[in-house]
Amino acid sequence: MDQHLTSSPRLIAVILIGMLLSASDPVVSASETEWPALATRFTEIYYQEEEDLEKFYSRIDYGPRDWGIKRLFSSSAPKSLQEAVTKKVDLLFERIQSILGMRKKMDKVNIRLHQDKKQLHQAFFDIYRQKCHLRAWYRYKNNTVYLNLQDLHEGMLAHELAHAIIDHYLLVRPPGAAAEILARYVDSHLKSD
Repeated sequence: MDQHLTSSPRLIAVILIGMLLSASDPVVSASETEWPALATRFTEIYYQEEEDLEKFYSRIDYGPRDWGIKRLFSSSAPKSLQEAVTKKVDLLFERIQSILGMRKKMDKVNIRLHQDKKQLHQAFFDIYRQKCHLRAWYRYKNNTVYLNLQDLHEGMLAHELAHAIIDHYLLVRPPGAAAEILARYVDSHLKSD
């Protein structure tokens, strides 16, 4: 019985330390948890307003490369903005996997669409408690890409998604410099055959 009593304070101390550590590094800010989401085959896209999805769709200039006669008369045209975004993002994701030669089933990657630089930098500060100097970033801990809708293009999205694919494909995450080289390779070869 005495042994049980002496281990109890240790258990309480371990629990308290764990709570403190998790509180100092939140996964997402409280305001981000209420955002609507669009589920695609490979991602969950979190946005604040429908206009954010429209802006995201227009900023990502990526689509099928086979625009032949068959495609012109196909009835597979997207019927809604959500369907159009889903097709575009999933096609881009598959292209990144192809460029890297890293096809593997993995958890969906979260994409958080911030409306401007100020919002993006606030999200960075909420997570890391540091000033942000990045245009976009990927965070392994919560498998999330953070983007600014006012400063976005398909190469940037591909670069950040490449980080997620690389980190989850290999059994051991590569050093940051190696992952960065691979991600840059992806965005430079995105539209080449």
